[in-house]
Amino acid sequence: MNRIRLVTGCLLLVAWMLVSGEAPAGDTPGATAGGDFQIEITKKSLGKEVSIRKGHKEWFMMVEVTPENTVVIRQEKENDTFLLDESETHDHSLSAGEVDTAIQDFINSVKTQVKKKK
Repeated sequence: MNRIRLVTGCLLLVAWMLVSGEAPAGDTPGATAGGDFQIEITKKSLGKEVSIRKGHKEWFMMVEVTPENTVVIRQEKENDTFLLDESETHDHSLSAGEVDTAIQDFINSVKTQVKKKK
């Protein structure tokens, strides 16, 4: 139960950040969000996946939703080397709004990560 509250709290925080911050990228395949980032968001059954590219780096996130649970996969790759490859399983289905929020949060975190490294 505490895990659900934590996830919900994080999602609400992200939603607030999206409303008060930069406008999110379009929700169509091949959508590009300013700068040198190439961002593609694809609907996948009840979930979505996003692929972000900038130069020789690539980030990927997939949110796969079933009636029983939700699986989130995150990857970061530089050239052919994986820097991050993790997954998490939630014991409930995320709503469409929660999936959208998770995808936008991932996009914003990648942009922030790249901005900090400059």
